[in-house]
Amino acid sequence: MLIAVYAIFALSATARAGVQIATNFSEAPLAYLLSAFAGVVYILATIGLAGTGPGRRRLAWVAVGIELVGVLAVGTLTALDTADFPDDTVWSLYGRGYGFVPLVLPLIGLWWLRRTRGR
Repeated sequence: MLIAVYAIFALSATARAGVQIATNFSEAPLAYLLSAFAGVVYILATIGLAGTGPGRRRLAWVAVGIELVGVLAVGTLTALDTADFPDDTVWSLYGRGYGFVPLVLPLIGLWWLRRTRGR
C-alpha cells in the first residue's frame, strides 16, 4: 500500500509539474521547479521502497529523508512568503492541496523503513 501511494504521488507530481512547466513556466518558475523536484524525489522513493537490496534501502532512506525536509522547508516558506509562490506545489503549505498527505507520507515511510530494517 505504501509503495502504491508513493507511485501515485510520483506520477501525479511529475505529470503536474511537466504540464505546468510546459504551459505556464513564466508565471511561477520556482513553484513549478519545486513540483518537478518533488516528483523526482517521489520516483526515487518509490524505486527505493519497492527494491530489496541494501542499495535500494539506502536510496529509500535518502529519498524519504529529502522528502521530509522538502515538505517542511517548502511548507514553511510558502506559509511565510506567499508572494514567491503564486501557484501551489505538492509541498506548499505542507501539502494542504493534497490533504496533508505529503506531510504524513514521509513520516510513515521512515517508520516503515525503520520497522523493516534487517537485524
